[in-house]
Amino acid sequence: MTLRGIAEHLGLHVSTVSRVLNGPSGERGRAASGETVRRIRELAEELGYRPNPHATSLRTRRSNLIGVLFPRLSEIVVATIYEGVEEEATRRGLSTFVTNTHDDPATQRERIGMVLGRRVDGLIIGDAHLDGAALTEPALDGTPFVLVNRRTDTGHPAVTCDDRLGGRLVAEHFLSLGHRQVAVVAGEPFASTGTDRTAGFTDRYREAGLPLPAHRVRHCRFDTSGGHEAAAELLSGPDRPTAIFAVNDLAAIGTMGAARDLGLRLGEDLALAGFNDTPLAAELPVPLTSVRSPMAEQGRRAVELLLRGIAGEPVVSQTLTPRLMVRASSGAPVGARLR
Repeated sequence: MTLRGIAEHLGLHVSTVSRVLNGPSGERGRAASGETVRRIRELAEELGYRPNPHATSLRTRRSNLIGVLFPRLSEIVVATIYEGVEEEATRRGLSTFVTNTHDDPATQRERIGMVLGRRVDGLIIGDAHLDGAALTEPALDGTPFVLVNRRTDTGHPAVTCDDRLGGRLVAEHFLSLGHRQVAVVAGEPFASTGTDRTAGFTDRYREAGLPLPAHRVRHCRFDTSGGHEAAAELLSGPDRPTAIFAVNDLAAIGTMGAARDLGLRLGEDLALAGFNDTPLAAELPVPLTSVRSPMAEQGRRAVELLLRGIAGEPVVSQTLTPRLMVRASSGAPVGARLR
């Protein structure tokens, strides 16, 4: 069934039918009267009409395809953000093309070129490094793009969680429990997620008159083995911390392993908090205190911002609000024992 066939069946001009079924999502309901729109949609559904994306692309000079770059789609946080991207893109009649870059600058540049070769209308980039180096590629000139989950120091438009606030929430929680000797499993230094969460935490402790010494902040990979290695170093010294903030839940799970190996009891000998509040956090043998980040919402908002950029509208970065989910891993108040 074609647009012309539907138009002839209903006695309408083919352009009216086309605007209702294939026009920009915000204009489809205004292309005709409400009753006419209803008749067109009902007949299209009854006859099994499906838009021809190639014909639409030729007509509009758009591919209706969004390129998406992430470090590793296998990571639960990344996968959840991508679900939000895909959900919103589909709702707006768009398709997505996603690729992994493994957080490697050379691979980032290569994959940007490869994605642009698919004639995408724009990009959503979830693997940005703070220096924004890969985003200076000449191939990106003239192509709208939006960052998600991570920001850069170069000011590109981004949708992120308020990572500084998240780190600050953990610090407030630890301070309320009386923890003075604390440490951070800080993640990769090139990613804003690690640096901003760490900064929010350490800034609050500095305000409380308890600045963290440099050796209490350990950078590591954003995975369980990285968290395990960093925590083992922090916990093996003579002045081990009584509380650790790991900047993502995978690193926090690695920290749990290090504590177990050393015979430390979570919530008693060691308080622990993570970040993102992945579904696994609440189901661990010792449920993990974690900062809840609006992951899928970041993906949805990134699509909205990208479409504004494609339409030539101003695009302003958005920062979403986190919440602290307190569970057993951070323990009960222990102020008298720790002060």
